[in-house]
Amino acid sequence: MATFSNEELLQAHAELWDLTFGYLKSMALECAIKLGLPNAIHRCGGAATLPDLLDAVSVPESKKAHLPRLMRFLAAFGIFTVSAPAAGECADGEKASVYGLTPVSRLLADDAGANGSCGSLSPFVLSQTTKYHVKAAMHLPEWFMSDDGAAAVAMPFRMAHGTDLWGVMERDPKMNQVFNAGMGSDTQLAMDFVISNYGDVFEGVTSLVDVGGGPGSAARAIARAFPHVKCSVLDLPNVVNSIPSDGVVEYISGDMMSSIPTTDAVFLKYIMHDWNDEDCVKILMQCKKAIPESGGKVIIIDIVVGSPLKAMLEAQVSFDLLMMVITAGKERDEHEWRKIFMDAGFSHHKTRPVLGFMAITELYA
Repeated sequence: MATFSNEELLQAHAELWDLTFGYLKSMALECAIKLGLPNAIHRCGGAATLPDLLDAVSVPESKKAHLPRLMRFLAAFGIFTVSAPAAGECADGEKASVYGLTPVSRLLADDAGANGSCGSLSPFVLSQTTKYHVKAAMHLPEWFMSDDGAAAVAMPFRMAHGTDLWGVMERDPKMNQVFNAGMGSDTQLAMDFVISNYGDVFEGVTSLVDVGGGPGSAARAIARAFPHVKCSVLDLPNVVNSIPSDGVVEYISGDMMSSIPTTDAVFLKYIMHDWNDEDCVKILMQCKKAIPESGGKVIIIDIVVGSPLKAMLEAQVSFDLLMMVITAGKERDEHEWRKIFMDAGFSHHKTRPVLGFMAITELYA
């Protein structure tokens, strides 16, 4: 039996508490966004005192005394920086503290892109911390212990809400709006980075279909950066039928499981992780039919689990657990990706883990 020193056990005790109360990190982050704290600091030039924040955000008088505690928590976990006053500088150290943006909170402020061209990722955070997500996650133990084979136990999300995420969005327009705004904000930032740094993936492409592209954030970014590429979005009728044509992107109503329009390149961003292996193979087989044998390709932006960096790996496996909770899909490692590529009949691929915890994969017929 393993033995541990008192120091190790005390450290473990602290780590266990940190893990136990980990849900408070998400809730505090959501609170900071809804209070407008990242933008308040950003508008103050990137540094703000507590009085600055109290002037900038809407907090009732009865709650103002609690804001320093929230800021201390957020600073402790790297959301903000805090510079305490020198000893004896101020009788009330809290009020003299200066809070600043870290790279994390910079992404939550307006114009969060590296070149200032993108909106913030605050909508993404809000789209993933909804009451639907939290309630579904609370069903994880029950889901693991259930074995009655009913459709209701296909995923914790369905156990919690009686339908899947897409069903919830159909019956709750506000949730649909929040989710689409979140996906759009993340897509905008990711595509800005892809186009600026890895635009070569679109070389030789004259037409592209963004499969499951929703409102078309990715397709529009590609079309504007590469005007010679005819960009289309393929999605379900309830998604695209209400989207007005903007002359930049063509919207096509359809089902990727049945057919994908003929094109030079098929673009799949954050799509495959929603599906099990069998369905992924079906999707890729339709992609293969849509592209020419010579020069055609499928461009996939998704996670390849297995980063050697701790923070990146934690993000990857966290997203995989999210997929377990809200979908029938999963995040895949390199071996799992290779298998579904081969099963779908593709001859070779090239993967570049260049998007933080995400990767760009080019798949060739």
